[in-house]
Amino acid sequence: MSLRVIAGIARGRKLKSVPGESTRPITDRVKEALFNILAGDLQGSTWWDLFAGTGAVGIEALSRGASFVRFSDLIREPVEIIKHNLKRCGFTSAAEVRRGDAFNLLASQPDRTFDFLYVAPPQYKAMWSKSLALIDDYPDWVKAEGLVIVQIHPKEYQTLALSNLEELDSRKYSNTMLLFYQLKEEFLYKKSPMDL
Repeated sequence: MSLRVIAGIARGRKLKSVPGESTRPITDRVKEALFNILAGDLQGSTWWDLFAGTGAVGIEALSRGASFVRFSDLIREPVEIIKHNLKRCGFTSAAEVRRGDAFNLLASQPDRTFDFLYVAPPQYKAMWSKSLALIDDYPDWVKAEGLVIVQIHPKEYQTLALSNLEELDSRKYSNTMLLFYQLKEEFLYKKSPMDL
């Protein structure tokens, strides 16, 4: 599948793909749908693209007005490809690329908060639900009005018992499902106004 930036200042730039089956590229249709949903909230936003693969989602966000994206992946090859794609699109200075295990990164003390966390792990390994459980345990990764967005196959979906996050919406596009989670009001109420 040919990858490209579909809108914004880097529109039309082709992105290098990760060879093999280790990553799950997002289709243009799903990417367009996602960014149409988020359209009004993109300018100046901050993202963490976990399991980033080629970096296509975070790069699309930067192209459409995001101010900063953190990319993380466990495998060296995707990390190098993300750096290549960022350079090709001119976004290196607005990005941070980390090689590391997403679960270890999520289970560490948050060093910043994000408007959007994008979670698109390998399919059928319950990695999305493990990621959500960790974000639920460390909710300070997410800004008060922020969203956690999960990309899965519809067959993977299950309702999760979460303490600080709640499912806000879900959208299905053929063999891809996008789930949207937000912080519960009770959690935000417990936080000091200074934290928000």
